[in-house]
Amino acid sequence: MSAVTGLPRTVLRLHRTALIVWAAFVLAAVAGLVWLNEITADSARASGSDWAWLDYSEPMGWVSTAMYYSFWAVAAWAGSALIGRELESGTARLAWTQGVSPTRWLAAKLALPALVLVLAGAVFVPVYRWAWSANRDLMGDNWDFGDVFAARGPAVVAYGLCALAVGALAAIVLRRSLPALGVAVAVMISLNVYLEQHREEFWPTVTRTSATEIELPNSASQIENGVLVHGQRNTSVDYWSCDGTAAEMKRCTDDLGITGYWSTFHPQSHFWPMNLVETGILLTITALATAAAFWTLRHRTGAARKESTV
Repeated sequence: MSAVTGLPRTVLRLHRTALIVWAAFVLAAVAGLVWLNEITADSARASGSDWAWLDYSEPMGWVSTAMYYSFWAVAAWAGSALIGRELESGTARLAWTQGVSPTRWLAAKLALPALVLVLAGAVFVPVYRWAWSANRDLMGDNWDFGDVFAARGPAVVAYGLCALAVGALAAIVLRRSLPALGVAVAVMISLNVYLEQHREEFWPTVTRTSATEIELPNSASQIENGVLVHGQRNTSVDYWSCDGTAAEMKRCTDDLGITGYWSTFHPQSHFWPMNLVETGILLTITALATAAAFWTLRHRTGAARKESTV
């Protein structure tokens, strides 16, 4: 078997512990979701306690949160153990002298983890979507919660792939495992915070106006609301201070010039377009980081060869 054809097997052997841990984590999450819906949900309803729903909703939240933020671990692993350690120790350079080009080496290093991440998402996301929708009366979250939003769609997989690419790029640029680990995790946290802050801008919102106060569905993600003062939107009028009888409240709102109410929100039907937009952003960054990693590695190894032949 040549070094090239045996490279995927070598990658699997070197990193089998990490891959086994990841597979166990995903399978445990899936098993936990099934248990919560098939066993815990019925027990919570049967208990009759006002707080029994927490026995169901809190573990559900732990599962989605753990899966959502698992990209931190992916970034750390890619920056340190997968790429950084081999560049730092010289193991990678040894492989390049045995008939494996740097490009093939990096491709093999990234392909197997990427496949595992995609397969894990293909298993987890459908199960989580079923589990999250099955017992909504026992849940206290909404579709726009950060962890729920990602875990119910392909965005959770895209975060993992992006972390893999960013970790690899950091390792190739820095060539030191610990600094690469720190940079990769910091970049992914910053990216995640930015996307969460601007998530509501990924799709056009819906604005509703009414002569009376607006009550949105529980599933709606409200962005902003306020009153209409002489027909113009206003968010600074303290109309909540108007209370008393209906006549007193009407007199109070008239004194404030309130002629109606408005609310801007995302209905639950916007979940898929918003999730797909975020997924597209993450995959674009993944592609750019991957391309930059290959270019940097090719440039550095090519320059090193030229120097060695001089």
